[in-house]
Amino acid sequence: MDASYLWTLLDTAIKLALGASIAISCVYVNKKLRDKSTKRNPIQHRVNLLEDISSSVGHVNHSFAKYSSLVIESTRFGKRWPPARKQELDRINAELVKEFEKLSDAEAKLLMLGEKSMERTLRLYAARIALFRKQVYIGRQDISEQEIADLKSGIMQLREQFYELLSKRYDKLLAA
Repeated sequence: MDASYLWTLLDTAIKLALGASIAISCVYVNKKLRDKSTKRNPIQHRVNLLEDISSSVGHVNHSFAKYSSLVIESTRFGKRWPPARKQELDRINAELVKEFEKLSDAEAKLLMLGEKSMERTLRLYAARIALFRKQVYIGRQDISEQEIADLKSGIMQLREQFYELLSKRYDKLLAA
């Protein structure tokens, strides 16, 4: 074998080994940095969970507002209510049911966090919405708008109580 051929082979092997070691070092450093950033601070984890819960309740409230406005409209118009609006109400009703599943998840998270009073308030809020849906429905003519407003007012009071508890807990966590 020629000496220049050996030097070329040795040079190539050294370059390959150096390139591989640099690549492995980069992967190792990147993994360490990612592990550091993904390790959650327990307080930050609780804050994130409370934000998720707040978002779920907000979605339920939005769906309920759409549902209630359509069902109130249906009680006003009675049999003259357009079928297209009834279809829209059916779609909103399905959306509300889907959002209620998220609300159940939020209740479970609150129990997991040990927030029993918040969970209880949220459960009452959901129960009042369910009661509203049983009492105010398409075609019901014997309920007044004042009775409907009273039912909605009770629901909104529970929502405010829940958010007040949530806000206090959130502020305490951020202050810590």
